[in-house]
Amino acid sequence: MMRTKPVSHVSFLGRIRDIADDFASATPARFAILIFAGLVLVFTLMFSLPISSARGTVTPLADSLFTAVSVICVTGLATVDMATHWSAFGHVLIVLGVEIGGIGVLTVASILGLVISRRLGLRAKLMAASDSNPLRIQKGPVAEGQAVRLGEIGGLLATVAISALLIEAVIALLLLPRMLLEGLDFLDALWQSFYFSVMAFTNTGFLPTAAGLTPYAEDTWFLGLLMIGVFLGAIGFPVIYALARNLRKPKRWSLHVKLTISTTLILLVLGAIAYFFLEFNNSKTFGGMDGGQRILQAFFFSMMTRSGGFSTIDISQLNGSSLLVSDMLMFIGGGSASTAGGIKVTTLAILFLAAFAEARGSTEMEAFDRRIPSDVLRLSVSVVLWGATIVATSCIILMQLSDERLDYVLFDAISAFATTGLSTGFTQGASDPAIYVLATTMFMGRIGTVTLAAALAASTRRQLFRRAEERPIVG
Repeated sequence: MMRTKPVSHVSFLGRIRDIADDFASATPARFAILIFAGLVLVFTLMFSLPISSARGTVTPLADSLFTAVSVICVTGLATVDMATHWSAFGHVLIVLGVEIGGIGVLTVASILGLVISRRLGLRAKLMAASDSNPLRIQKGPVAEGQAVRLGEIGGLLATVAISALLIEAVIALLLLPRMLLEGLDFLDALWQSFYFSVMAFTNTGFLPTAAGLTPYAEDTWFLGLLMIGVFLGAIGFPVIYALARNLRKPKRWSLHVKLTISTTLILLVLGAIAYFFLEFNNSKTFGGMDGGQRILQAFFFSMMTRSGGFSTIDISQLNGSSLLVSDMLMFIGGGSASTAGGIKVTTLAILFLAAFAEARGSTEMEAFDRRIPSDVLRLSVSVVLWGATIVATSCIILMQLSDERLDYVLFDAISAFATTGLSTGFTQGASDPAIYVLATTMFMGRIGTVTLAAALAASTRRQLFRRAEERPIVG
């Protein structure tokens, strides 16, 4: 008896979904880049519409694309006046874009899937895990002792959604009275406080009005709240998740949490000390302020250079030494799986721990009574090299396209790569080709060097043999 082939009842949309699922599970890194690129194209189209601009005109492609990349990558750099160029609809797009970009594209997709289906499948967990831990972006086994294990992804997603909304709401409510004291009506004050809060937590730094931070440039309460928002966004959702469960039990914190918090605080203090002394006699920045204001502004700028993007001073007026310190802080950035950019504070911590271990003659890296495997060091070195290569290539091309000073070009290139948003003024006056270069730098910096490398390599290659060992001369 002849058997007939079963008829497939899968719909066209179902087949597309299956193809997308297979692609996402096979090459998660390329899938992440594809989703990011798709969002950039959608927002570029939306920003190009006349309804998005305050004048009701079409925004040029270079400006629309750059704004879309800056928004989705939560960078904060701009080629137009963000406060006056965009309409109310445009500002809504900006807030929506930075929320998606700050939380993470794959995380947002997983949260939506969890809300719709009320369950989280293995593939969705793997996608969300790729946002929370770059090591999972590659195929193959992942080292034990992660900050957030695969079985905890559901809890992490709930923490991401709740913490983002809660932190932004609390900071907005605390900013509201100060804005009402400034003379704003209630609706304007409510909108601006929410806008500032979102831009602080997502580490973006866009400003809702042309006056920007000028009315609050010396306000300890206002600047302090922005610093808290930036700090909470920069430490990363895995850290927030761990603190939410064991805030009063530091002994239960994972090594990742301890390294992130300790390194972040150390960099904040060292940066503030550097700016306090380097700008002490600079009358164009901190020189004309009293002692209390100098300390406040030094800490504020130290936090903002780590990815916050807000500034109470003219960056172009900084001393050359301060610009160099800013370059280093921006390149480091914030915590892993956070709204901040850069090579991440844990990457820096691993490199220093490796250097200390070598200086002591130890064969293993240790921190907080834990041993760190060598594969983490290899990943840290690759992240730094990829980041330095991206920044160097961007600077070389930008120098060829402009006649600007090297320190200004380097500053804006690192700001773009680390999605910081601070600028010496070079970005605003850049030509269209330079704008596209900066946009590419932002995109590559935000998707992450690990994700980019994994996408290029497609997967981890297994080698079933070992070659003969030989030691080259180093140092």
